[in-house]
Amino acid sequence: MELQNLKQRFDIIGNDPALMRALEIAVQVANTDLSVLVTGESGVGKEVIPQIIHQNSARKHGTYIAVNCGAIPEGTIDSELFGHEKGSFTGAYDTRKGYFETANGGTIFLDEVAELPMTTQVRLLRVLQTGEFYKVGSSKVQKTNVRVVAATNKNLPHAIRHGKFREDLYYRLNTVPIVLPALRERVSDINLLFTKFAVDFAQKYQMPPVKLSKGAQMLLAQYRWPGNIRQLKSVAEQMSILEEERLIEPAILQKYLPADGPDSLPVVGGEQNNAEMFSEREKFYMAMLQQLQLEVQNLRMDMERIKGGVPVGINNNEEVAALPAVIPVHPVQSVPAVANVQPVTQPVQPVEPDHELAVEESEAIDVEEYEEDFSIPNATDNLIRKALKKYSNKKEAAEALEISERTLYRKIKELGLED
Repeated sequence: MELQNLKQRFDIIGNDPALMRALEIAVQVANTDLSVLVTGESGVGKEVIPQIIHQNSARKHGTYIAVNCGAIPEGTIDSELFGHEKGSFTGAYDTRKGYFETANGGTIFLDEVAELPMTTQVRLLRVLQTGEFYKVGSSKVQKTNVRVVAATNKNLPHAIRHGKFREDLYYRLNTVPIVLPALRERVSDINLLFTKFAVDFAQKYQMPPVKLSKGAQMLLAQYRWPGNIRQLKSVAEQMSILEEERLIEPAILQKYLPADGPDSLPVVGGEQNNAEMFSEREKFYMAMLQQLQLEVQNLRMDMERIKGGVPVGINNNEEVAALPAVIPVHPVQSVPAVANVQPVTQPVQPVEPDHELAVEESEAIDVEEYEEDFSIPNATDNLIRKALKKYSNKKEAAEALEISERTLYRKIKELGLED
């Protein structure tokens, strides 16, 4: 089929080379059963590609079903795609066919495929590999013969790296990749598309079509179009209805074009550049950094007290039953200064350790970690002495210290506590 006839049949406007190449690939793979993955930003018209593939294939007389995976709740997506048995869950009053059973012999278009839950991705992978699936609540294997065309505006390799999409499913879907260009990459097509939309809306609302001056055409071509063709169509419809003047000048057009900044960029690859969200996230991080620096200051004070012979959390005149576990903290690099956090200038006076502190059975400290992270052999010596004094059985002492008996015997030998 000639591409010009194809464009007229499916109401496609434009002569951009990247667009023409995408249409060529769609026609070439139509008569195969290869899976196709259509990628492109939101609003570029990805839904036309699976229609072209289906209508030019041997399946054109079969069922064509378009499924928006992002619009179906996670709890019901498996039932929608694969069906369910009666009584398989609350509300399942009858046995129901899913899309894969209904479209047997036809084509399924999975739009926004990146939104599928991981469990559903496993089911979809099995269908693509073997043509088999299970209904929800059934143990009976069912077969289907369906051509799958998927589409997404997300960067799937990015989603794979972040554990949100299965790599094996990606390669199974991406047998034939088709990439649709963004509208800003089709500069020569922008005015053609606007003229087409203006004529369509003039007929729809029975009014003369709006036209663009030279300056407005240049402004239209220079704009980034974050919403792509969908946004351009919306602008044409608004101006057709709201503007009395049929000749649109740049000053009028500018009113319908939102500021082209980071907030207006399309969401691609799960990397949303949202200034408001970033501001809130920055505030959260600053609060976390402030709390972290306060904790670091407190831990430094505790370290000084321990080196001076005073266990953490014990005051001079305070009797405490046990030495609490110390969490290792690595030095924090390049932490920005936080207001109202004053360094500790008062030195901590060393105090003689209280050798009569008891070791409770419920308390447990990893002696090796304590010693290696903080280099406090005296504290280790005291702990082991107290444990051996409390428990006559070395096995019980090792369990209280949460170390192996072998480690305890080695520590006893190292510390000269054999007697």
